[in-house]
Amino acid sequence: MLPSMIPQLGPSSYAFDTDIAVHALVGIILLFDVYVVFQQVQLSRFRKRLAEREELFRLITENAADMIAVVDTKGQRLYNSPSYQKLLGYSQEELGKTSAFEQIHADDRKAVVDAANDARRTGMGRTVEYRIRHKDGRWLTLESTASVVRNPDGEVEKLVIVNRDITERKQLEEQLYRSQKLEAIGRLSGGVAHDFNNLLGLMIGYSEALQDRIPPDDPYREAVDEIQNAGKRAAALTQQLLAFSRKQVLEPRILNVNTIIQDVEKMLRRLVGEDIEMQLALSPNTCSVKADRSQIEQVILNLVVNARDAMPDGGKLIIETGNWELDRSTVLRHPYVIPGPYAMLKVTDTGCGMDAELQSHIFEPFFTTKEKGKGTGLGLATAYGVIKQSGGYIWVDSEVGKGTTFRIYLPEVNAVAETVPEVKTATKVAPERRTILIVEDERSLRKLTRKTLRDAGHKVFEAGDAAEALELSRKTKDAIDLLLTDVIMPGMSGKKLADVLIAERPGIGVLYMSGYADGEIATHGILDEGTAILRKPFTRDELMRRVEDSLTAVATKS
Repeated sequence: MLPSMIPQLGPSSYAFDTDIAVHALVGIILLFDVYVVFQQVQLSRFRKRLAEREELFRLITENAADMIAVVDTKGQRLYNSPSYQKLLGYSQEELGKTSAFEQIHADDRKAVVDAANDARRTGMGRTVEYRIRHKDGRWLTLESTASVVRNPDGEVEKLVIVNRDITERKQLEEQLYRSQKLEAIGRLSGGVAHDFNNLLGLMIGYSEALQDRIPPDDPYREAVDEIQNAGKRAAALTQQLLAFSRKQVLEPRILNVNTIIQDVEKMLRRLVGEDIEMQLALSPNTCSVKADRSQIEQVILNLVVNARDAMPDGGKLIIETGNWELDRSTVLRHPYVIPGPYAMLKVTDTGCGMDAELQSHIFEPFFTTKEKGKGTGLGLATAYGVIKQSGGYIWVDSEVGKGTTFRIYLPEVNAVAETVPEVKTATKVAPERRTILIVEDERSLRKLTRKTLRDAGHKVFEAGDAAEALELSRKTKDAIDLLLTDVIMPGMSGKKLADVLIAERPGIGVLYMSGYADGEIATHGILDEGTAILRKPFTRDELMRRVEDSLTAVATKS
């Protein structure tokens, strides 16, 4: 039965099936060829895209300012971008021969290793700062971020590290920190010095009163003399603190730095001694500046003394002047600088020099490297304060064993330097007895000043503040010839009080007394020219001389 059920196929049927198979095979081959071509096209596109990405990566890494490196898990460099050579000075061959950690500062190496280990362990990179040695020996500061590269098994096998040079930024941050630190110290020093001046005034004043009553042969006279000498020495120190804090009252004039140096040259040569060769290199066209002559002399003296002390075995000291333009490049290094023309004063010695740590502290008050008893630590602090208060800048460059250079820049003024007037004895035209109004919020000092003036024959009114002074003035019908007032007082300042009294009592003289002037009547602590001021602490002779000068001026005008 089964054979009879199988259809009988003829030769034509076999031919038909063969044709189908052949066509199917050809189709498969064609499809395979198409697939191969498609894959080749895709592969070609992939290779092209890969080449484009590689080219893009090459352009990025070769032109990036940041340094890009690839290291293995042992720290061996596998790739370094060309910026490494630009920033560090090492060739690719030199970098390839060393571990990535060898150029890192020894103090920072552990932090870098720990950061790399954390990245391997956690798979997360973190940022770390460290110092790395340039080929010329300098230390640069880098900010580094690491990322991990894993193998197919998920294990970390490489680190991609991006390093950014932040040396300049760190230097600017350090400069800002030092500036803020000096400002804070200055505010503290100025406040302490100003309050201390009142106490010193009492010490000096009452010791003078005791000297008048104790004969020279009295056993206690020496003690009184020492009290007064101590008060005067302390007063000199407070003046230096006020100079550092830039709250000292200055008397600015149009000056030429060359003239000042030439006037004090003989004194400077005696000061440095014969074993130090002092040379002057003064530019004849050095521009004029506006500053307090006595304070600039003090700055030059302090710099020369420091240079002398840095050369105990002799050496060379060069004082140089000239004109200088502080331009954009200077502002990039010192952002607080106001660009423009300046007079430059440079003091260079060939002494022992200083390291970076010492340089960071030299302008701080009471910081000194001298032996105990041989320096107060206020010389450079005073120089810093005077130059800053005069609108200038003072910088130091030094290297251990190679000497030190101080550079001072004072703003140029378009004016001819003033000649120093001869000091002449003023002719007394004021009567011996005048009426004086004292306004001082420090009761003890007010009491002492009142007694001193009354002993000299003057009629004295006194007030503890401006409000009390105005009330007293408006109640009395007596003429008031002179207002002797403190500058800084609670409520109304001495300047505002003077303005009111001058309007109400035309012709009244004004004599200020203070350790420094506040911002209401001064610009950067500098009073208007021609303003009479008695600096605290003052002696009895200083008080009487300034009062007499003021009364003479009043009498001359009337």
